[in-house]
Amino acid sequence: MVTQTHLSIGSKLPDFNLQGVDKNNYSPDSFKVSKLLLVMFTCNHCPYVQAYEDRLIKLQDEYKSKGVSFIAINSNDETNYPDDNFENMVKRAKEKSLNFPYLRDKTQEVATMFGASHTPEIFLFDEKRILRYHGGIDDNWKEPNKVTKQYLKDSIETLLANKTLIDSETHAIGCTVKWTK
Repeated sequence: MVTQTHLSIGSKLPDFNLQGVDKNNYSPDSFKVSKLLLVMFTCNHCPYVQAYEDRLIKLQDEYKSKGVSFIAINSNDETNYPDDNFENMVKRAKEKSLNFPYLRDKTQEVATMFGASHTPEIFLFDEKRILRYHGGIDDNWKEPNKVTKQYLKDSIETLLANKTLIDSETHAIGCTVKWTK
């Protein structure tokens, strides 16, 4: 397990270049016209990720036309967690009709740069690619109809309105990133 600290609020977006399940490579420059860029660390096997997938797809649908782009990155060890290998990522993306790029971080270098520790874990960057929000999606992973605090949606709305976030960090709940070392 890697011990690390995550990016601090106010940090610049780390540079990366990763292959997506669509066989295209993506870097931060691939999204330079987006007002906001959401980078989430995710995987296939985690029940927390599975519980949030439909909500994330819906949020991307809602905000894509407003200039918000989502990227999902899977950094999990595929040897001990074969459900998270590239082939299964391709299958999962098709099954769920993901509407955002799903990228593979096989070397785990990108997860290390971000200091990602959980799946799902959200990093939301503004137009200048400065980290403005880090943490969870909402306050009820099991029951979407009982959510009382929509951390991610509220952060997106606040940033799109050019306002300052009050809660820029929340706890990311989920499985831990499965490290190879």
